[in-house]
Amino acid sequence: MNFNGILVGAAVFLIIGICHPIVIKMEYHWGKKSWWVLLAAGLGFCALSLFIPNTVVSTIVGAAAFSCLWGIHEILAQEMRVLRGWFPENPARHDYYERRRRELGDKLNRHPSHKNLKEKTNG
Repeated sequence: MNFNGILVGAAVFLIIGICHPIVIKMEYHWGKKSWWVLLAAGLGFCALSLFIPNTVVSTIVGAAAFSCLWGIHEILAQEMRVLRGWFPENPARHDYYERRRRELGDKLNRHPSHKNLKEKTNG
């Protein structure tokens, strides 16, 4: 039997599970400007995976690379979640969040879930 697929699948599951709270904490403490840390980590893991001779380990490191790169999108989305009130904001950065809310205005309310909510409450 070959357990490589199970091993890689479990590793990817753990990597994604670890990256999600990391993105939340990064946005909370440093804001969306910390995206470059994820870029550097992603590129570093990409480069590292090229030089690992073991296919399974190289695959797992490559999965970590692309989870970090996907985290760039998620850190930007996390800021919007905070602005919408879905996640707590860092009190030390309250002025920044208020300025962003004023800048975005009605764009904060443009979300697919808001459309369904309005339909349910109106009819």
